[in-house]
Amino acid sequence: SISSSGRTDALVHAVNQYAHFDFETGMSCDQIKRALNSLLADDIYIKDVKIVSCDFHARFDVKSKEYVYKINIGEYDPLSRNYIYQYNCNLNIEEMKKAIKLFEGLHNFKSFTKCNLNILDYDREIYETKIECVDNIIILTFKGDGFLRYMVRNMVGCLIEIGEGKRKVQDIITILKSEDRTKAGKTAPACGLYLKDVYYE
Repeated sequence: SISSSGRTDALVHAVNQYAHFDFETGMSCDQIKRALNSLLADDIYIKDVKIVSCDFHARFDVKSKEYVYKINIGEYDPLSRNYIYQYNCNLNIEEMKKAIKLFEGLHNFKSFTKCNLNILDYDREIYETKIECVDNIIILTFKGDGFLRYMVRNMVGCLIEIGEGKRKVQDIITILKSEDRTKAGKTAPACGLYLKDVYYE
């Protein structure tokens, strides 16, 4: 039985994903790592294996998560099409930088997630955001206490519309207050999203 720190949607990448399991063996952590990697598919790799306390839980002990989203505003690159969103047009990055900061803090993110009758609490806190552009690749970073389904991709979709001039920076506040998914616009493609890291105590 394996418990992960959370799920990622199809076509979303994970640079660092964490999971725990109970296992009685005389094998060392390095031996377990090599054994697991010999059995896994080629699109996944165990970086490290550590012994943790019996009460540790990979999901419930998470303190924060960090996601990045990559957008190519330069020429179309077929080699990275599965790993970077090929937008291939200019965006107003300065306006996007202003807008992304409005996501920071504690907010109700119901407007930026898939509606789910089983979710009672849509409040999440975003600790840090950042946008940088390197060689025509825009990299958006979000670090927070937790993320709802499609939340990052919906925030990115809204930021792209601001970069296109279709929305204003202050629209972020209006959309958050509306608690209405239909106000937030399109969902950015999954291929550009990465779970960068998961943080514990």
